[in-house]
Amino acid sequence: MKCIEVVINGALGKMGREIIEAVVHDPGLRLVGAVEKEVTQRYLPLVDVPWLVPFSSDIDSLLKSCNPAVMVDFTTAEVAMAAARIALSQKTNVVIGTTGLSEDNLAEIKKLCRVNGVGALVAPNFSVGAALLMRLSKLVAKFFDHAEIIEMHHEEKIDAPSGTALATAKAMSQAHGKPFIYHGADVETLGGTRGGKIDGIAIHSLRMPGFMAGQEVIFGGAGETVHLRHETISRACYAPGVILAIKEVVKRKGLIYGLDILLKL
Repeated sequence: MKCIEVVINGALGKMGREIIEAVVHDPGLRLVGAVEKEVTQRYLPLVDVPWLVPFSSDIDSLLKSCNPAVMVDFTTAEVAMAAARIALSQKTNVVIGTTGLSEDNLAEIKKLCRVNGVGALVAPNFSVGAALLMRLSKLVAKFFDHAEIIEMHHEEKIDAPSGTALATAKAMSQAHGKPFIYHGADVETLGGTRGGKIDGIAIHSLRMPGFMAGQEVIFGGAGETVHLRHETISRACYAPGVILAIKEVVKRKGLIYGLDILLKL
C-alpha cells in the first residue's frame, strides 16, 4: 500500500518537531517536505531518516514540487490560513491544529474544499483526552445551569483563553440549549477577577511555568459540584490524533471540525 505523503508547515516549532517524529516513524506515512519561515538549509536536518526531506520557506513552490497528499499546519491563525489557501487550491488536503481561526476562516476553508474536491480537518486540540473531556462536558451540560472553565497553559502561550476552552464553552452552551446562569460580583475590588464570559460560562486562564496544557470544567448545582479535568504532560499526546487525522482526511471531502468526529464520540 502506498504511503500517504505529508508536508509539515511550521516544521521547527515545538508541535512541528513532535509531528515530524510521529510521521517519520509511521509505516503508512512519508514526510516529503517541510516549511519554516526562515530556512538556511536545502534539506531538513533529520537523524536516522534514510531519505532527503526538502526544506523551504516558500510553501507554494514546495507543494508544487512535492505534490503531497496532506499538509499539516501548527503555526498561527494568520499563517495557517495563508498556507491553507495555497494548499487547498493545489488540491492538497490539510490538517490544521492552529487555534484562533474565525468563523469566516472556517467558512473559507469549507468553500475551498468544495471547489477543489479535497478535505480539511481543523481541531482546536488533537489530544484524545481533551476530545473526551469536551464530549463529557457536553453531556453534563444538559443537567446543570452553572458552569465555569479554568484552562492552564505554559507562560509562552500568546493567546487567552485557549481555543480549546472557547470550543468547550460553545459546545456546552449548545448542549445546554440556553445560556448558563452567570454570577458576577456585586463589588469587584480587582478588575477581571471573575474571568471572561461566554454564554454565561466564566473562563479563567492560567499562564505560568509548570503547565503545558490543561483544562478543568466545573459544574455547580444545589448541594453538589462536578469536576472534569484533563492535563497534558507531554506533547506526545497530540501525535496519535494528528496521525489519525492525516489518514482520515484523505478519505473525505469537505471540512471536518473537531477530532471527536474521527473518534466517533
